[in-house]
Amino acid sequence: MAVAVRKGRATASPLTSGPMAMATTARPGFLGGWLSQIPLPKWALIAVAVAAAVLLLLFLICIIRCCCCKKKPKKKERVNLHAVSSSTMASLVQPEMEDLERGAEPTGRGKLQYSLEYNFRAQELKVGVKQAAELKAMDSGGTSDPYVIVYLTSDRKKKYETKVYRKTLNPVFNESFTFLVPQAEVPESTLVMQIYDFNRFAKHNIIGEVRLPLASVSLQHVIEQWSDLAVASKVEEEQLGEICFSLRYVPSTGKLTVLILEAKNLKQMDSDGLSDPFVKVHLILNRKKWKKKTTSVKKNTLSPYFNEMFVFEVPFSQIQNVDVVISVWDHDKVTKNEPIGKLFLGCRATGNQLRHWSDMLSNPRRPLAQWHSLQPPDVVDKALGLKSHIKLPLPPR
Repeated sequence: MAVAVRKGRATASPLTSGPMAMATTARPGFLGGWLSQIPLPKWALIAVAVAAAVLLLLFLICIIRCCCCKKKPKKKERVNLHAVSSSTMASLVQPEMEDLERGAEPTGRGKLQYSLEYNFRAQELKVGVKQAAELKAMDSGGTSDPYVIVYLTSDRKKKYETKVYRKTLNPVFNESFTFLVPQAEVPESTLVMQIYDFNRFAKHNIIGEVRLPLASVSLQHVIEQWSDLAVASKVEEEQLGEICFSLRYVPSTGKLTVLILEAKNLKQMDSDGLSDPFVKVHLILNRKKWKKKTTSVKKNTLSPYFNEMFVFEVPFSQIQNVDVVISVWDHDKVTKNEPIGKLFLGCRATGNQLRHWSDMLSNPRRPLAQWHSLQPPDVVDKALGLKSHIKLPLPPR
Protein backbone atom coordinates (compact mmCIF):
# COMPACT_ATOMS: atom_id res chain seq x y z
CA MET A 1 0.00 0.00 0.00
CA ALA A 2 2.88 2.23 0.73
CA VAL A 3 4.26 1.28 -2.62
CA ALA A 4 1.01 2.31 -4.30
CA VAL A 5 0.99 5.62 -2.59
CA ARG A 6 4.54 6.32 -3.73
CA LYS A 7 3.58 5.33 -7.25
CA GLY A 8 0.60 7.66 -7.19
CA ARG A 9 2.77 10.45 -6.04
CA ALA A 10 5.25 9.65 -8.67
CA THR A 11 2.66 9.56 -11.40
CA ALA A 12 0.77 12.61 -10.16
CA SER A 13 3.72 14.96 -10.10
CA PRO A 14 4.21 15.14 -13.87
CA LEU A 15 0.51 15.85 -14.37
CA THR A 16 0.45 18.70 -11.90
CA SER A 17 3.82 20.19 -12.80
CA GLY A 18 3.66 19.86 -16.56
CA PRO A 19 1.28 22.72 -17.38
CA MET A 20 3.12 25.11 -15.05
CA ALA A 21 6.41 24.29 -16.65
CA MET A 22 5.02 24.88 -20.08
CA ALA A 23 3.60 28.23 -18.99
CA THR A 24 6.82 29.48 -17.49
CA THR A 25 9.18 28.28 -20.18
CA ALA A 26 7.19 29.02 -23.33
CA ARG A 27 8.07 32.78 -23.62
CA PRO A 28 11.71 32.52 -22.53
CA GLY A 29 12.12 29.70 -24.86
CA PHE A 30 10.87 31.79 -27.81
CA LEU A 31 13.12 34.80 -27.05
CA GLY A 32 15.99 32.54 -26.23
CA GLY A 33 15.57 30.70 -29.47
CA TRP A 34 15.43 33.95 -31.44
CA LEU A 35 18.43 35.44 -29.66
CA SER A 36 20.35 32.19 -29.95
CA GLN A 37 20.24 32.56 -33.72
CA ILE A 38 22.21 35.91 -33.56
CA PRO A 39 25.95 35.20 -33.55
CA LEU A 40 26.79 37.86 -30.91
CA PRO A 41 27.59 37.61 -27.22
CA LYS A 42 25.03 38.70 -24.66
CA TRP A 43 26.82 41.90 -23.65
CA ALA A 44 26.98 43.06 -27.29
CA LEU A 45 23.24 42.61 -27.68
CA ILE A 46 22.61 44.69 -24.57
CA ALA A 47 24.85 47.49 -25.90
CA VAL A 48 23.04 47.53 -29.26
CA ALA A 49 19.68 47.70 -27.49
CA VAL A 50 20.79 50.66 -25.32
CA ALA A 51 22.20 52.54 -28.33
CA ALA A 52 18.97 52.01 -30.25
CA ALA A 53 16.94 53.30 -27.33
CA VAL A 54 19.13 56.43 -27.06
CA LEU A 55 18.83 57.12 -30.79
CA LEU A 56 15.08 56.70 -30.65
CA LEU A 57 14.85 59.10 -27.70
CA LEU A 58 16.94 61.74 -29.50
CA PHE A 59 14.82 61.37 -32.61
CA LEU A 60 11.65 61.94 -30.62
CA ILE A 61 13.12 65.04 -28.94
CA CYS A 62 14.08 66.55 -32.32
CA ILE A 63 10.59 65.95 -33.70
CA ILE A 64 9.00 67.63 -30.67
CA ARG A 65 11.27 70.68 -30.89
CA CYS A 66 10.70 71.13 -34.63
CA CYS A 67 6.94 70.91 -34.26
CA CYS A 68 6.65 73.24 -31.24
CA CYS A 69 9.28 75.87 -31.97
CA LYS A 70 9.12 76.25 -35.73
CA LYS A 71 8.05 79.76 -36.83
CA LYS A 72 7.81 81.25 -40.24
CA PRO A 73 10.22 84.19 -40.57
CA LYS A 74 8.27 87.22 -41.73
CA LYS A 75 11.33 89.08 -42.96
CA LYS A 76 12.03 86.48 -45.64
CA GLU A 77 8.63 86.79 -47.23
CA ARG A 78 8.87 87.93 -50.79
CA VAL A 79 6.40 89.67 -53.04
CA ASN A 80 6.20 88.62 -56.63
CA LEU A 81 6.45 92.03 -58.30
CA HIS A 82 5.95 90.50 -61.74
CA ALA A 83 2.35 89.73 -60.83
CA VAL A 84 1.70 93.33 -59.70
CA SER A 85 0.59 96.07 -62.07
CA SER A 86 2.91 99.01 -62.80
CA SER A 87 0.73 101.56 -60.97
CA THR A 88 0.55 99.39 -57.89
CA MET A 89 4.28 98.77 -58.03
CA ALA A 90 4.96 102.52 -58.17
CA SER A 91 2.79 103.13 -55.15
CA LEU A 92 4.61 100.38 -53.23
CA VAL A 93 8.14 101.36 -54.17
CA GLN A 94 7.85 105.15 -54.53
CA PRO A 95 5.29 106.83 -52.24
CA GLU A 96 3.83 110.20 -53.05
CA MET A 97 5.59 113.34 -51.78
CA GLU A 98 2.51 114.30 -49.78
CA ASP A 99 2.73 111.01 -47.91
CA LEU A 100 6.42 111.62 -47.20
CA GLU A 101 5.75 115.12 -45.89
CA ARG A 102 2.93 113.91 -43.69
CA GLY A 103 4.97 111.00 -42.36
CA ALA A 104 8.21 112.90 -41.89
CA GLU A 105 6.97 114.81 -38.86
CA PRO A 106 4.63 113.56 -36.16
CA THR A 107 1.29 115.25 -35.85
CA GLY A 108 0.02 117.05 -32.79
CA ARG A 109 2.17 120.20 -32.64
CA GLY A 110 -0.56 122.18 -30.96
CA LYS A 111 -2.65 125.20 -31.91
CA LEU A 112 -2.47 128.99 -31.60
CA GLN A 113 -5.15 131.58 -30.93
CA TYR A 114 -4.60 135.04 -32.43
CA SER A 115 -6.48 138.15 -33.56
CA LEU A 116 -6.16 140.55 -36.49
CA GLU A 117 -7.33 144.14 -36.77
CA TYR A 118 -6.50 146.46 -39.65
CA ASN A 119 -6.77 150.25 -39.34
CA PHE A 120 -7.45 151.55 -42.85
CA ARG A 121 -6.86 155.18 -41.89
CA ALA A 122 -3.49 154.63 -40.24
CA GLN A 123 -2.72 151.65 -42.51
CA GLU A 124 -1.65 149.60 -39.51
CA LEU A 125 -2.13 145.90 -38.85
CA LYS A 126 -2.52 144.96 -35.20
CA VAL A 127 -1.71 141.32 -34.45
CA GLY A 128 -2.74 139.89 -31.11
CA VAL A 129 -1.07 136.70 -29.90
CA LYS A 130 -3.57 135.30 -27.40
CA GLN A 131 -2.58 131.83 -26.28
CA ALA A 132 -1.44 128.37 -27.37
CA ALA A 133 -2.71 124.95 -26.39
CA GLU A 134 -1.54 121.34 -26.52
CA LEU A 135 1.95 122.24 -27.70
CA LYS A 136 4.42 119.53 -28.56
CA ALA A 137 6.82 118.75 -25.70
CA MET A 138 10.38 119.60 -26.75
CA ASP A 139 12.24 119.11 -23.45
CA SER A 140 13.15 115.82 -21.81
CA GLY A 141 10.85 116.57 -18.89
CA GLY A 142 7.79 116.49 -21.13
CA THR A 143 7.35 120.29 -21.29
CA SER A 144 8.53 123.26 -23.36
CA ASP A 145 9.58 126.88 -22.83
CA PRO A 146 7.54 128.48 -25.63
CA TYR A 147 7.61 131.97 -27.10
CA VAL A 148 6.24 133.38 -30.37
CA ILE A 149 7.98 135.26 -33.18
CA VAL A 150 5.67 137.36 -35.39
CA TYR A 151 6.56 138.95 -38.72
CA LEU A 152 5.28 139.70 -42.22
CA THR A 153 6.87 138.24 -45.34
CA SER A 154 6.80 141.70 -46.92
CA ASP A 155 9.25 142.94 -44.26
CA ARG A 156 11.16 140.01 -42.74
CA LYS A 157 13.61 142.32 -40.99
CA LYS A 158 10.97 143.58 -38.60
CA LYS A 159 10.17 140.83 -36.13
CA TYR A 160 8.47 140.83 -32.75
CA GLU A 161 8.86 138.31 -29.94
CA THR A 162 6.66 137.50 -26.97
CA LYS A 163 7.90 136.66 -23.52
CA VAL A 164 9.10 133.16 -22.70
CA TYR A 165 6.84 131.02 -20.55
CA ARG A 166 8.69 128.33 -18.66
CA LYS A 167 7.71 124.66 -18.54
CA THR A 168 4.24 124.81 -20.02
CA LEU A 169 2.41 123.40 -23.03
CA ASN A 170 -0.52 125.81 -22.70
CA PRO A 171 0.95 129.33 -22.46
CA VAL A 172 -1.20 132.47 -22.30
CA PHE A 173 0.60 135.37 -24.02
CA ASN A 174 -1.94 138.19 -24.46
CA GLU A 175 0.52 140.40 -26.34
CA SER A 176 -0.13 142.59 -29.38
CA PHE A 177 2.14 143.97 -32.09
CA THR A 178 1.57 146.64 -34.73
CA PHE A 179 2.87 146.56 -38.32
CA LEU A 180 2.78 149.48 -40.72
CA VAL A 181 1.36 147.94 -43.91
CA PRO A 182 0.11 150.07 -46.83
CA GLN A 183 -3.25 148.91 -48.05
CA ALA A 184 -1.83 148.12 -51.49
CA GLU A 185 0.69 145.67 -49.93
CA VAL A 186 -1.83 143.81 -47.77
CA PRO A 187 -2.88 141.24 -50.43
CA GLU A 188 0.76 140.39 -51.14
CA SER A 189 1.75 139.90 -47.49
CA THR A 190 1.64 136.76 -45.37
CA LEU A 191 1.51 136.84 -41.59
CA VAL A 192 3.89 134.32 -39.98
CA MET A 193 3.62 133.30 -36.32
CA GLN A 194 6.26 130.81 -35.21
CA ILE A 195 6.38 129.16 -31.79
CA TYR A 196 9.87 128.29 -30.54
CA ASP A 197 11.17 126.36 -27.55
CA PHE A 198 13.67 128.49 -25.64
CA ASN A 199 17.06 126.94 -24.84
CA ARG A 200 19.83 128.95 -23.21
CA PHE A 201 22.80 126.83 -24.30
CA ALA A 202 21.65 125.53 -27.70
CA LYS A 203 19.75 126.57 -30.77
CA HIS A 204 16.09 127.25 -30.17
CA ASN A 205 13.93 124.54 -31.69
CA ILE A 206 10.82 125.54 -33.59
CA ILE A 207 7.64 123.79 -32.47
CA GLY A 208 5.45 124.88 -35.37
CA GLU A 209 4.10 127.87 -37.23
CA VAL A 210 0.96 129.47 -38.63
CA ARG A 211 1.17 131.13 -42.05
CA LEU A 212 -1.82 133.26 -42.93
CA PRO A 213 -1.97 134.97 -46.34
CA LEU A 214 -3.71 138.29 -45.70
CA ALA A 215 -5.43 138.03 -49.08
CA SER A 216 -7.35 135.00 -47.79
CA VAL A 217 -9.03 136.83 -44.89
CA SER A 218 -11.40 139.78 -44.68
CA LEU A 219 -9.91 142.64 -42.70
CA GLN A 220 -13.14 144.66 -42.69
CA HIS A 221 -13.73 143.50 -39.12
CA VAL A 222 -11.72 142.12 -36.20
CA ILE A 223 -10.72 138.48 -36.61
CA GLU A 224 -10.09 136.14 -33.70
CA GLN A 225 -9.57 132.43 -34.33
CA TRP A 226 -7.61 129.26 -33.59
CA SER A 227 -5.25 127.63 -36.09
CA ASP A 228 -3.34 124.36 -35.93
CA LEU A 229 0.43 124.60 -35.98
CA ALA A 230 2.12 123.25 -39.10
CA VAL A 231 5.69 122.18 -39.83
CA ALA A 232 7.90 125.23 -40.26
CA SER A 233 8.66 126.25 -43.82
CA LYS A 234 12.24 125.80 -44.95
CA VAL A 235 12.12 128.93 -47.12
CA GLU A 236 13.43 131.57 -44.74
CA GLU A 237 15.74 134.53 -44.85
CA GLU A 238 19.48 134.23 -45.13
CA GLN A 239 21.14 133.02 -41.95
CA LEU A 240 23.99 135.23 -40.75
CA GLY A 241 25.24 132.92 -38.01
CA GLU A 242 25.23 132.64 -34.23
CA ILE A 243 27.49 133.87 -31.46
CA CYS A 244 27.93 132.74 -27.87
CA PHE A 245 29.11 135.08 -25.11
CA SER A 246 28.67 135.55 -21.38
CA LEU A 247 27.78 138.63 -19.33
CA ARG A 248 28.66 139.39 -15.73
CA TYR A 249 27.99 142.53 -13.72
CA VAL A 250 29.19 143.39 -10.21
CA PRO A 251 27.14 146.32 -8.82
CA SER A 252 29.53 147.08 -5.93
CA THR A 253 32.53 147.65 -8.22
CA GLY A 254 30.57 148.74 -11.32
CA LYS A 255 32.43 146.26 -13.56
CA LEU A 256 30.70 144.75 -16.60
CA THR A 257 32.50 141.71 -18.02
CA VAL A 258 31.82 140.51 -21.56
CA LEU A 259 33.40 137.18 -22.53
CA ILE A 260 33.27 136.42 -26.26
CA LEU A 261 33.37 132.63 -26.48
CA GLU A 262 32.72 131.44 -30.04
CA ALA A 263 30.61 131.77 -33.17
CA LYS A 264 29.26 129.26 -35.68
CA ASN A 265 27.61 129.02 -39.09
CA LEU A 266 28.75 132.51 -40.07
CA LYS A 267 27.89 133.91 -43.47
CA GLN A 268 30.49 133.31 -46.19
CA MET A 269 32.09 136.64 -47.06
CA ASP A 270 35.17 135.65 -49.11
CA SER A 271 35.36 134.15 -52.58
CA ASP A 272 36.77 130.89 -51.21
CA GLY A 273 33.60 130.29 -49.18
CA LEU A 274 35.14 131.29 -45.84
CA SER A 275 35.57 134.44 -43.74
CA ASP A 276 38.14 136.12 -41.50
CA PRO A 277 35.88 137.03 -38.58
CA PHE A 278 36.50 139.21 -35.56
CA VAL A 279 34.14 140.72 -32.98
CA LYS A 280 33.59 144.30 -31.86
CA VAL A 281 32.01 145.10 -28.49
CA HIS A 282 30.55 148.60 -28.23
CA LEU A 283 29.04 150.25 -25.18
CA ILE A 284 26.30 152.78 -25.91
CA LEU A 285 25.35 155.27 -23.21
CA ASN A 286 22.20 157.32 -23.71
CA ARG A 287 22.22 156.38 -27.41
CA LYS A 288 25.78 157.64 -27.89
CA LYS A 289 28.86 155.53 -28.57
CA TRP A 290 30.96 155.30 -25.45
CA LYS A 291 33.53 152.49 -25.33
CA LYS A 292 34.83 149.85 -27.73
CA LYS A 293 36.83 146.62 -27.58
CA THR A 294 37.89 144.30 -30.42
CA THR A 295 38.90 140.65 -30.52
CA SER A 296 41.66 139.15 -32.61
CA VAL A 297 41.03 138.03 -36.21
CA LYS A 298 40.46 134.32 -36.89
CA LYS A 299 41.57 133.36 -40.40
CA ASN A 300 39.61 131.23 -42.87
CA THR A 301 36.82 129.94 -40.68
CA LEU A 302 33.05 130.16 -40.31
CA SER A 303 33.07 128.79 -36.75
CA PRO A 304 35.75 130.76 -34.87
CA TYR A 305 36.68 130.25 -31.23
CA PHE A 306 37.75 133.42 -29.40
CA ASN A 307 37.52 133.04 -25.61
CA GLU A 308 38.48 136.70 -25.12
CA MET A 309 37.29 138.76 -22.15
CA PHE A 310 36.68 142.50 -21.88
CA VAL A 311 35.96 144.46 -18.70
CA PHE A 312 34.12 147.78 -18.75
CA GLU A 313 33.55 150.14 -15.85
CA VAL A 314 29.85 151.01 -15.74
CA PRO A 315 28.52 152.70 -12.57
CA PHE A 316 25.41 151.13 -11.15
CA SER A 317 23.56 154.42 -11.65
CA GLN A 318 24.19 154.14 -15.43
CA ILE A 319 23.57 150.44 -16.01
CA GLN A 320 19.94 151.06 -17.00
CA ASN A 321 21.03 153.49 -19.72
CA VAL A 322 23.72 151.29 -21.28
CA ASP A 323 23.38 149.15 -24.42
CA VAL A 324 25.95 146.50 -25.34
CA VAL A 325 26.36 146.04 -29.09
CA ILE A 326 28.00 142.81 -30.29
CA SER A 327 28.98 142.85 -33.99
CA VAL A 328 30.83 140.26 -36.08
CA TRP A 329 32.98 141.56 -38.93
CA ASP A 330 34.93 140.07 -41.83
CA HIS A 331 38.51 141.33 -41.94
CA ASP A 332 39.91 142.34 -45.32
CA LYS A 333 43.42 143.66 -45.89
CA VAL A 334 42.67 145.24 -49.24
CA THR A 335 39.15 146.59 -48.96
CA LYS A 336 37.08 147.84 -46.07
CA ASN A 337 36.00 145.43 -43.35
CA GLU A 338 32.43 144.26 -43.87
CA PRO A 339 29.91 143.57 -41.08
CA ILE A 340 28.43 140.08 -41.00
CA GLY A 341 25.79 140.62 -38.34
CA LYS A 342 24.93 142.46 -35.12
CA LEU A 343 22.81 142.36 -32.03
CA PHE A 344 22.43 144.51 -28.93
CA LEU A 345 21.49 143.96 -25.31
CA GLY A 346 20.08 146.33 -22.77
CA CYS A 347 16.82 147.60 -21.34
CA ARG A 348 15.74 148.71 -24.84
CA ALA A 349 16.36 145.27 -26.36
CA THR A 350 13.69 142.66 -27.05
CA GLY A 351 13.40 138.89 -27.17
CA ASN A 352 16.39 136.75 -26.23
CA GLN A 353 18.67 139.76 -25.87
CA LEU A 354 16.42 141.38 -23.28
CA ARG A 355 16.10 138.09 -21.40
CA HIS A 356 19.88 137.66 -21.27
CA TRP A 357 20.32 141.22 -20.00
CA SER A 358 17.63 140.91 -17.34
CA ASP A 359 19.05 137.57 -16.19
CA MET A 360 22.46 139.23 -15.76
CA LEU A 361 20.98 142.02 -13.63
CA SER A 362 18.99 139.61 -11.49
CA ASN A 363 22.06 137.39 -10.90
CA PRO A 364 24.89 139.77 -9.91
CA ARG A 365 28.48 138.47 -9.86
CA ARG A 366 27.44 135.38 -11.82
CA PRO A 367 28.56 134.94 -15.46
CA LEU A 368 25.70 133.87 -17.74
CA ALA A 369 26.45 132.48 -21.20
CA GLN A 370 23.95 132.20 -24.03
CA TRP A 371 23.78 131.74 -27.81
CA HIS A 372 22.29 134.52 -29.95
CA SER A 373 21.40 134.74 -33.64
CA LEU A 374 23.02 137.56 -35.58
CA GLN A 375 20.73 140.12 -37.17
CA PRO A 376 21.22 142.38 -40.22
CA PRO A 377 23.36 145.38 -39.24
CA ASP A 378 20.96 147.97 -40.65
CA VAL A 379 18.10 146.55 -38.58
CA VAL A 380 20.13 146.81 -35.36
CA ASP A 381 21.35 150.34 -36.18
CA LYS A 382 17.79 151.45 -36.88
CA ALA A 383 16.60 149.98 -33.56
CA LEU A 384 19.40 151.69 -31.67
CA GLY A 385 18.85 155.07 -33.35
CA LEU A 386 22.47 156.02 -32.77
CA LYS A 387 23.49 159.64 -32.57
CA SER A 388 26.90 160.99 -33.48
CA HIS A 389 29.69 160.19 -31.08
CA ILE A 390 30.12 162.78 -28.33
CA LYS A 391 32.93 162.50 -25.79
CA LEU A 392 31.68 162.43 -22.25
CA PRO A 393 33.24 164.88 -19.81
CA LEU A 394 35.85 163.25 -17.66
CA PRO A 395 35.62 163.61 -13.89
CA PRO A 396 38.26 165.80 -12.26
CA ARG A 397 41.28 163.93 -10.98
